[in-house]
Amino acid sequence: MGKLIYGNSGAEMVLDDRPLNHVRVVVLAKLRRGESFALSWENDRGHHMMWLHPSIPLYFTFSGKRHPTLNRAWIDALMRTANSPNGLEVVPEPTAVER
Repeated sequence: MGKLIYGNSGAEMVLDDRPLNHVRVVVLAKLRRGESFALSWENDRGHHMMWLHPSIPLYFTFSGKRHPTLNRAWIDALMRTANSPNGLEVVPEPTAVER
């Protein structure tokens, strides 16, 4: 399990390394362009949302020693949600048929 830790409040998103690595790519692309956006996800404790802004520090930590391989179709799907009015939503990885 990895984490995205956001700002001084200690707000954190906990995900498996594979989806977190894909979220990382999309978040960094958006922030690199100076864009603010919402990030939402679900887990066993409920639905969560945070507002990401380029001036707020964030930190990614992964439990594994290597970054999982990237699935371009999944990055594209995540980016589509990030560019929507609802913001970045962690969607399931597309299957081989969907790719």
